[in-house]
Order: sequence, then C-alpha cells, then structure tokens
Amino acid sequence: MIALDAMGGDHAPAATVEGAVLAARELGLEIALVGREDDIRRELARHRTAGLKLHIVHASEVVGMAEHPAQAVRQKKDSSIRRAMELVKRGEAAGVFSAGNSGAVMAAALFILGRIEGVHRPALATVFPVRNGRTLVADIGANTECDPHNLVQFAFMGAAYMERVLGVPRPRVGLLSNGEEETKGNALVQATYPLLRQTALNFIGNVEGKDLPMGVADVVVCDGFTGNVVLKLAEGIAEFLLSTLKSELTRDPISLLGAALATPAFRRVRRLLDYAEVGGAPLLGVDGVVLIGHGRSTARAIRNGLRVTQQAINGRLVATIREGLAALMGTPVGRQVQQDGAHDYETTGDHLDRHSRP
Repeated sequence: MIALDAMGGDHAPAATVEGAVLAARELGLEIALVGREDDIRRELARHRTAGLKLHIVHASEVVGMAEHPAQAVRQKKDSSIRRAMELVKRGEAAGVFSAGNSGAVMAAALFILGRIEGVHRPALATVFPVRNGRTLVADIGANTECDPHNLVQFAFMGAAYMERVLGVPRPRVGLLSNGEEETKGNALVQATYPLLRQTALNFIGNVEGKDLPMGVADVVVCDGFTGNVVLKLAEGIAEFLLSTLKSELTRDPISLLGAALATPAFRRVRRLLDYAEVGGAPLLGVDGVVLIGHGRSTARAIRNGLRVTQQAINGRLVATIREGLAALMGTPVGRQVQQDGAHDYETTGDHLDRHSRP
C-alpha cells in the first residue's frame, strides 16, 4: 500500500483524490489517502470508487506550501505529511508520495524514517527527458553545500534508482562540470572526479550542461545548488519553447494550416516535456520509499507519481541502496568516504528552502 498525502499540492484535495482514483482503477494500486477525512470523502463522492482499494487515514492538520518546513513538521504533529510517513515507519505502507511542501516532506522523512545506514546526506533527484531516454540528476536542492564524499554517495544512489526503478542496466554516471577534461571544474568537482573513477560505477567522467539533453549520461551528479539551477532553467526553457511555438503557429492562416498538420508531433513533444509524465522526484537515502511531486500536480501527475512510487517499491530501492553502499564501504575509496565524509548531519530540516519545489 502507498500512503498519499491527500492534502499536499496547489490543487489538493481534488487533484490528489482524483489521481488516487485513477491509479487504483488503471494500475490496481492500493492507496491510503491521508488527510482531513471529510474533505477526502467529499472528493471521493465525485468518482466511481466501487471495488477500488482506497482507504482513508484521518489527519487533522495541513502543512502549507509557504510554511517553514522544519517548524511545521515539528509543530503540526497530526499533519498529513507526518501521518503518511508514520504509516511507512510502522510498516503499514510501503512508500509515500506527496506533492506538498517539498522541504516539509524532506524534513518529515528525516525526522520519522531517518537515513539508510551509511548515508551521510539524502539527495533529491529528478528525471529529465533527453534524447532516446531519460537522465536522473541528483542533487536538485536538498543540499546546497556538498563535499566530494556526498557526491560519491549521490552517484551510487542515483545509479540504483535508474537500474531498479527505470530498468537501465549499468547506468552511465557523469559528473556535472564546466568542461569534459579531468582538470576542469571547481574544487568540489576536481576532488570528486578521482573518487568516482576509483569506484565500480560506470563512471564516464565530466559532463557539461549541453550534454544533459543529449542523453550522454544516465545519472548526472552535482551539488543541490547547481542542480536546482539546472532544474529551474530547464523548466523555464521548456515553457518558453512551447509557448513560443504556440504563438508562432497561430500567427497567420498558413501557419495555422501547418500547425494542424503537425499537431500529432507537437502533442508528442509536449508530452515528453510535461513534468506530469515524470511522476515525481525520489528522495534518495532515507530509510523508506519517498517521492515528491510538483506543487502544481494535476490528477494525471498524481497518478503517475503513485505509479513511480510503486515501481520504486517493487524494485527494492531502499535495499539496493543499502547493499550498494555496503559494498562501497568495503573498498579503499569507500573507507575514505566513510572516514572523511561522515559529518554529523543535523536532521532539523532548517536548511531546507521553504519554497523549494521539484
């Protein structure tokens, strides 16, 4: 069963409940809708739910999108985000999906689920559509400041996700830099490069920003500040291109005719670039399956987020990360990572951007 934060997102609970109904009907998923019971029942009454595996778990409080993550999670002990995490902690649910306050979801995951043993810092990742497939980028905002040992662990966790959830065998791992040469990059990149080269990962070296949409790597590793800039830039470019195409194709009768003929192709492009198709951003390194959806998630985005959450559960994501890091720790570079990178990670969540959204 998946625990869904039914109160999370700009369009909750209407979009979350509808998305849960779609996931239960089309994918056969069993879902616990966590939130204000009256609100959830009101939305469920709008849909045909006979025979669907949908359950309601009441939570009286809601964490707003603009609230401070750590404070909200600490103070609102009956929030839908906390209750969803507690279901996983007790073994009543196998994973959590939320389109709510991203920082609060991360803080609640750290407070309640904790980190996988050996993980120094969890990483928030996202899947980018690229030529001939998809690329996972980690971190995209959970850690604005990282050390080389953090990036090595992000690489292992990202590779596990691509292999077990998205079915990419021996994923290619790249290190985001301002040049392909080993000597390029800032101090963090230059210190991380030789560490990754010593691991058993399929490390292909440095990759540049222009390489991301070309699908040069299956996993791209960077600090959260850089990753978040890359994410927001990509979102902005996608929206700009789609809006510009729409404007130009409706400018005059001839363009309208061409647009009519090319409509199927444009729909495929829009679908490829649509965040709703991705499903959600996995929070890698916490001791439970947690995926975070976009704050603007529609019912279709919620449905796909639940789908990907189930894929992570079926792929034994947490166990795979645990096993991979255990194997890493048995190597010379792994012992170095463990010794030099095991800084105390304060799980207050105070470092999380209250406005952060994947």
